[in-house]
Amino acid sequence: MVEFTVPEVDYTRYTNRQLAAIPLAVLVVALLIIAGWYVMTGSPVNQGIAFTGGTEVQVAIDGPQSAAEEQIRQAFSAEPETIRSVPAQNVYVITFQSEAGSVGAAELERQAQDAGLDVRSVSSVSASFGSNTQVLALGGLGVAFLGMSVLVFAMFRVFVPSIAVVISAFSDIVIPLALMNVLGIELSLGTVAALLMLIGYSVDSDILLNNHILRRSGDFYESTYRAMRTGVTMTLTSITAMIVMTITATLFGIQLLAAIGTVLVFGLAADLMNTYLLNLSLLRWYKFRGVAR
Repeated sequence: MVEFTVPEVDYTRYTNRQLAAIPLAVLVVALLIIAGWYVMTGSPVNQGIAFTGGTEVQVAIDGPQSAAEEQIRQAFSAEPETIRSVPAQNVYVITFQSEAGSVGAAELERQAQDAGLDVRSVSSVSASFGSNTQVLALGGLGVAFLGMSVLVFAMFRVFVPSIAVVISAFSDIVIPLALMNVLGIELSLGTVAALLMLIGYSVDSDILLNNHILRRSGDFYESTYRAMRTGVTMTLTSITAMIVMTITATLFGIQLLAAIGTVLVFGLAADLMNTYLLNLSLLRWYKFRGVAR
């Protein structure tokens, strides 16, 4: 049986500024990526057809991928937004955004059949329905984050420990969003669900750390290590599970699960950094230099 031991970090070697510098720098870079993406595309992150509206066509084609993609492009009068392959089934998933509007789902299906493609399924989402779905999904994400913030402040009733949890949770969401742009992962109902899960993961690890340091007996660094033994083990176990899910989903061409797993892996890795560098530095400042001297 494999046993994992969390190493005890000598935090006394580092100042609060040194601990906070890396997570804050990563957060700034992530915000710059999102801002730049918004300037270039009009949206902070690429959105899937569930939010923008559009049509998805699945076709089965044998042969090399490059030849299959060229055959797909020639089959349709509208330019596909994305073409994804499902290697295990020789299936290609083709999406068309609503801007291709004049070409409806029925027409796209007819064009595919005329080109000799084996159409497996066709699904369509109207632009208005996609817009409503986007408002509901992002509104739910915002309400969840706001509710989490209120709950944290109600639990600790002190500004610095509470804002440390909120900032860490915010960074845990922003960093995966920026990486979604870099990796070409679209915002969908599945990835929104992953972001909601990250709020829960982040609050769990941050509150664990805050409780050990602020509400339990023992030296600051002793309390920190006790929290790390539980928190780091829990987070690394989740990361391992998500990596396995992502690899398996990628091999079997399940793009939604692969996207969810990727977002969670990067989000959980960011959570480790933010909890035990950024949050910890704020708590140490609060305990030794801030209000509680």
